Amino acid sequence: MQPTRALRKILVVQHVAAEPLGTLDPLLRRLRIRMRYHNARRAPDETPDLGGADAVIVLGGPQNLDEQDKYPHLKAELRLIDLALRREVPVLGICLGAQLLAHALGAPVSRNRAPEFGWSPLHLTPAGNDDPVLSALSDGSPMFHWHGCTFAIPSGCERLAYSAGCDNQAFRAGDRNWGFQFHLEVDGSLIERWLGVYAEELAANPACGSPETIREQTAIFVAGLRQDADSVFSRLCEVWGWQPTRAPLLLGHRMTGPVEST
Repeated sequence: MQPTRALRKILVVQHVAAEPLGTLDPLLRRLRIRMRYHNARRAPDETPDLGGADAVIVLGGPQNLDEQDKYPHLKAELRLIDLALRREVPVLGICLGAQLLAHALGAPVSRNRAPEFGWSPLHLTPAGNDDPVLSALSDGSPMFHWHGCTFAIPSGCERLAYSAGCDNQAFRAGDRNWGFQFHLEVDGSLIERWLGVYAEELAANPACGSPETIREQTAIFVAGLRQDADSVFSRLCEVWGWQPTRAPLLLGHRMTGPVEST
């Protein structure tokens, strides 16, 4: 009988209830990864405890990097990401998390030329086609977007993807750190939730489409997005060296619990 390996542990930084791990959550549970949550708004001045985490995922949120005085937890998260990079703990940043990762690596974050909400094709660069994670996608795959800001590609990093509305949609730093501006992790119910929570933001940008149009496109594209998400996130776990373990899955072990209010 093979010896049981230690459970992998991941620190998840969540900003608001409306932006959770989404479809990445069941994949991590299938791999028996233990998730430890940090609620960014409950302890805004404290750097999240990296502890014995094997990786860090920083999720999206409605905050912007230039609002650090209003949201001091953003400064704490930048310290966390810097510490993780120095300790060679891999980091995945999604949307706001990708902007924080890029900024921690020295790149500016600014307003995108226009907000990008809803569905549009994601295109891979030559580096993206060769990337061990994003090469799981086909060029032009329908992707869900919800952001008003964008990051520059940090020096020494690989630009992996772009869309018609945003020049920089993904990058890789080193061999084990990724930033995704797009939302590969959403499903139909989460998109519907955003159409409610962020209704005013969408209404203020009619060029992005109506809720009805986004719902119609979601019905067409969301099943394929789920397959793409499983492929990409499975590859990410492989690159990080995460394989299923024989140890029992421990549920409910959290630092402060998932964010429960927006």
